[in-house]
Amino acid sequence: MEIPHNSVRDITPHMRLLRRARKRVKALAAANRRKDEFLATLSHELRNPLASIQYALHLLSTGAGEASARQMAQARIERQVRRMTRLVDDLLEVSWINHGRLRLRRERMDLRLVVNNAIETVQPVIKERNHHLSVVLPDSPVWLQADSSRLEQVFINLLANASKYTDAGGELAVWMHTLDGQVVVRIRDSGIGIAPDALPRIFDLFRQTDEADDRSRSGLGIGLALVRNLVETHGGTVIATSAGPGKGSEFSVRLPRLGEATPGSQSHPS
Repeated sequence: MEIPHNSVRDITPHMRLLRRARKRVKALAAANRRKDEFLATLSHELRNPLASIQYALHLLSTGAGEASARQMAQARIERQVRRMTRLVDDLLEVSWINHGRLRLRRERMDLRLVVNNAIETVQPVIKERNHHLSVVLPDSPVWLQADSSRLEQVFINLLANASKYTDAGGELAVWMHTLDGQVVVRIRDSGIGIAPDALPRIFDLFRQTDEADDRSRSGLGIGLALVRNLVETHGGTVIATSAGPGKGSEFSVRLPRLGEATPGSQSHPS
């Protein structure tokens, strides 16, 4: 039996609506799955430092061990508290960004100092993993109108990420150069690399690499999303490149130099 032409026209919109509904349901299911994975990961990331702190407090409260052991216990507590503080800070930053509440404290600043401060912050981790770090920065100041603490956070996250995914004794490199009214900072590592199909999603919130490595399953999956948002808030861009698994990766941050940036703004709410 032949279907009337007008009936075909009536069916087509319904099919489109059905396809959209199915696509929406699939997207919501994926988002719900990522949320559950995030909550499980958050619990794991908080449980480990808390257990370490609890053990160190036990040593201190019982007075067990030599003075050197007590000093190590205190250092362990301080290290784990810093780790938990970074987790909470990243979560707060993501929340502010998602709700449009993040505000920058822009000031005239030399980006070289920001990068050096970030390197100094991550240096203990780099030293612990015996990484070789090479740094090439311009001889003269690179002026930006930007929030120095936010940009420092960007480069801390990128450097910590590079160290995390690079085996002990590996190579890390940081270099900066200016180009057409912009400054480019590149951070390269000789680590596990990124699969081609993962590159387009590497900056997604709660996204982690899919490599078969315990390091790929640690962390909250918000560090690179935070990097992208902070860089874009400054009017810049960040991209990731890699030749593939086992071949290292490179993250390039481009920011407008002084005179190109958007005028200042207010501080974020307390």
